[in-house]
Amino acid sequence: MYGQIIRSAEQWKEQFHGEGLDAKPTRQLVVLACMDARLDLFRFLGLEIGHSHILRNAGGRASDDALRSMIVSAEVLGTREVVIIHHTRCGMHGVTNDQIRERVKDASGHDPADIDFMPFVDEEDSVREDVARVRACPYFPEPMTVWGCIYDVDTGELRVTVKPDDEV
Repeated sequence: MYGQIIRSAEQWKEQFHGEGLDAKPTRQLVVLACMDARLDLFRFLGLEIGHSHILRNAGGRASDDALRSMIVSAEVLGTREVVIIHHTRCGMHGVTNDQIRERVKDASGHDPADIDFMPFVDEEDSVREDVARVRACPYFPEPMTVWGCIYDVDTGELRVTVKPDDEV
């Protein structure tokens, strides 16, 4: 992969036109989504370089580190909207922390007992939980719009689960 990535980066550089882009996203948007390789966020959200901050982790969860990045995005770089995107057939769906911990322990010989992998049982509930967690964070400026949805990896449909004005 190393060689392929370096060649792709060289090709990218030849056609790159990003001079003068600001670190502040022009759409004032943060996208929190799963790291799943089937989610082409730029393409299905109609985004270009410079439009938004993209945060990705296993399950697209509002972890402490995701919140840290969102706070910096909002307070330092002016974002005012967060969309949380979970998806169908996620690897974090239907497993437990204990199952993941055991798997990691068996593979590495080290016990990750102190890590919350944030698995979930219900996709819609996990979106609602994460939207509620972000909305409850006291460090965001007002107004801060937060909403959530589920992307169907088989059909390409983006289904809104929590609208910006929904109670959770």
